[in-house]
Amino acid sequence: MLQLITFFQSRMAHDERGATAVEYGLLVALIAAVIILVVISLGGKVSDAFQSVEGNMP
Repeated sequence: MLQLITFFQSRMAHDERGATAVEYGLLVALIAAVIILVVISLGGKVSDAFQSVEGNMP
């Protein structure tokens, strides 16, 4: 029984799947934040460019 408990304790101590999932989650959140900031900062410029093209069409 002691061997089984020791085995599970050593197995749980080296299990980093949860930490990896959290790291990937933080990375996805950072990428999403960057995309949102780029869209917000360039949104007005892109809209103005489309309106300019539309205004120059016959």
